[in-house]
Amino acid sequence: MMFKILIVDDEQPIRQTLSFTLRRQNYDVDQASNRREALERLESNNYDLILLDMRLNGDSGMDLLRYIKKMYPQTEVMMITAFGTVATAVEAMKLGACDYITKPFNRDELLHRVKNVLRTKQLESEVKVLRQEFEEKYGLNNIVGQSKELMKVLALVKKVAPTDTTVLITGETGTGKDLIARAIHALSRRSERPFVSINCAAFPEHLLESELFGYVKGAFTGAINNRKGLLQEADGGTFFFDEIGAMPLPLQTKLLRVIEDKMVRRLGENKPIYIDVRIIAATNNDLYEAVRAQQFREDLFYRLNVVNIHMPPLRARRADIPELAHYFLKKYAQRDGREGLEFSQEVLALLINYDFPGNVRELAHIVEHAVTVCPGPLIRPEDLPQRFREHSQSSQTIPLTPQRSRRQQLEEEERRLIIQAIKASSTIREAAEALGMSRATLWRRMKKYGLSKRLFVE
Repeated sequence: MMFKILIVDDEQPIRQTLSFTLRRQNYDVDQASNRREALERLESNNYDLILLDMRLNGDSGMDLLRYIKKMYPQTEVMMITAFGTVATAVEAMKLGACDYITKPFNRDELLHRVKNVLRTKQLESEVKVLRQEFEEKYGLNNIVGQSKELMKVLALVKKVAPTDTTVLITGETGTGKDLIARAIHALSRRSERPFVSINCAAFPEHLLESELFGYVKGAFTGAINNRKGLLQEADGGTFFFDEIGAMPLPLQTKLLRVIEDKMVRRLGENKPIYIDVRIIAATNNDLYEAVRAQQFREDLFYRLNVVNIHMPPLRARRADIPELAHYFLKKYAQRDGREGLEFSQEVLALLINYDFPGNVRELAHIVEHAVTVCPGPLIRPEDLPQRFREHSQSSQTIPLTPQRSRRQQLEEEERRLIIQAIKASSTIREAAEALGMSRATLWRRMKKYGLSKRLFVE
C-alpha cells in the first residue's frame, strides 16, 4: 500500500527536503506553499497524512488544521513548528493533530514519527474493515425474518448488547442461538476484541477443562508445553458457551468461580490469572428441570440467567419461512452458479405448512438439497428431500382422493393456508409475506375463495 502525503509549508527548501526524504521511502508526496494551494490539493486528492507548518506566510496553520479535521476527519495531520512554539503545537494536538515535529528536524526521527502515524492509521483502518465484515456476517442484518416473534428477540438483543450483562440464550437445536450470541458481540463495545466459543457437548470432561483453563508443562501426561486456555484467549472480548447444559458438574463449579472472581487457574498451576470476559451461554435443555434433577448447579444457573433470550422455533414464526427459504435459495444458487432459480407455489405451501423439527438448520438443508437436484429453473415438490415429502403428505389435513382433481386439491390446500396465514397475522402485508406473495395477489386469491378481510380482526 502506497501512502499519500501532502506537505504544506511556505519555505520551498523545507518542502523539497521533506519531499525528497519521504519519496525515497516510497511515499506518494505532494506539496503546497499556502492555504489556497492546500485546499485545492485536498479537493482533488485523498491524503493519509498532511505535514502542516504552524505559520503560512501570514495565514494560521491552526485555522487550516481546524478546517481539515472538520472536513477531512480521516486525514491525519502532523504539525511542523519551531522550538519556540512547542506549546502551541501541543495545543494543536488537542484540536486533532496526531503529532508534531520541530525545526530543524532529524531525518531519522521524522521518518520514525511518520511511519508510526501511518502504521497506526493502517491498523485502525484494518480493524474497522474487520469489524464491518464481522457485523455483516454476524450482526442483526444476517438474522433473516420479520415476524413479531423474531422482532421481539432482536429488540432485546439491541438493548443487552451494549452492556456487559451475562446472557443465557435458550431454544431448540437449529434456531440460530449462535447467531444471536455473535450479534450481541458484534454490537457490543467488545466487538474489536476476540469472540471465542466452545461446544460443551463436544468434549469429554478432562479435555473440556484443559481447553477452557489451559495447562502448564507437566500438568498431565502429554502436557509438553505451557498452553493458554480459551478463557484467557478471550480476554477483553466475549466467551460463548454453547450447549452449557452438557457441562459436567465439577466444571460447573470451576466456571462459577471464574464468573465470580474473574480469574482462571491453568491446570498444574496455583497462580491465578485475571481475565476480563463477557459470558454468553446457550442451551437447548430445560435448565430449570436440570436444576431440579441436580444435574445443573442452581447457583450457576442464576449467574448465567441474568438476561434470558429465548429463540422461538421456526414453527412458531411461520411468517419468516418464505423469507428464510428465499435467503437460502439465493445463497446456494449463487454458490452453485444457478442464479434465477425460483420456488413453485406448491413448494412454498409445503414449506409454510411444515413443522420443521430441525428448525432453520433443517430448512437450509432442504433448500440446499432442492438447489442441488432441481433440473430446471423452478423448484417443484419432487425436488425436495423424500423424507420431507413423505412427512408433508402424511400430515396433510386434506385427503388426496382419485375423485378430486389435482387442481381442486391444490386450491383447497391454498385456501386453507391463506386462512391460516391471515389468522396468524395482523395485517394483509404480513400475511402476504408469510405466504411468499404480493398483497395484490393475496387480495385476488381471497376474492377467489370468498374470504373476507374481516378475518384479520376476528
